[in-house]
Amino acid sequence: MSSDSTTPASLELRNVSVSFGGLLALNDVSFQVSPHEIVGLIGPNGAGKTTAFNVACGFVKPTSGTVQFPSAKKKALRPDQLARANVARTLQGVGLFNHMSVLENVMAGAQSRRGGNFFTDFMGFPAGARRERELRTQALAGLDALGIANFAGQLPTAIPYGIAKKVSVARALMSRPTLLLLDEPASGLDENELDEFAALIKSLRSEMGVLLVEHNMDFVMPLVDRLVVLNFGQVIASGPPEEISENEDVLAAYLGVDE
Repeated sequence: MSSDSTTPASLELRNVSVSFGGLLALNDVSFQVSPHEIVGLIGPNGAGKTTAFNVACGFVKPTSGTVQFPSAKKKALRPDQLARANVARTLQGVGLFNHMSVLENVMAGAQSRRGGNFFTDFMGFPAGARRERELRTQALAGLDALGIANFAGQLPTAIPYGIAKKVSVARALMSRPTLLLLDEPASGLDENELDEFAALIKSLRSEMGVLLVEHNMDFVMPLVDRLVVLNFGQVIASGPPEEISENEDVLAAYLGVDE
């Protein structure tokens, strides 16, 4: 699936530059993620991938340029505003709450759309108790859809890393996003887990756009619809994986192949 300029983007960076002191981390970077499109953001170490991801997530404010979420009719958002704009993210690692069960971790992902308030829930009022039951049912369904419902009662410290990665995605999906931002989803996974995770990401395309930052080329190439390649803070190529794999600039910059 390729980007369609007539379809409102889920995410769009326009001419984004970021400076940290005298260091230009991003230089006039533009790309977009369309609905139902999986886009991979790649590049060698220090290329600016993490900075671009952090700009999209609202952790880093651009020095110039704009970040827009046209589908949600929103511009640059703070991290705490993402969920209400139907955007969910996972970060490097898993970021789960170790003192909470797997099920409770997933339920926490729905906080932005819960309604009610802390007081009614805390006091156990009927409306709050009903919402808790509904969220528990939804969270269990989400875990079951990923094949990990049998881990619902365990703590994150007691489950395999690959399962914890899936739990972090299940938690992100509880906010019912139309755009999912994934930071190095393949890190720390073995070969079987990589295959399962790739299938999981592909299954999400029918409901949302996906942007992923990734180092593992074997994982990302057959997975994405389009690649955006950064080098020294600039976009040096963008297109389908089959085109990028033969791009001489990409081979020289990313794979260390000289012309």
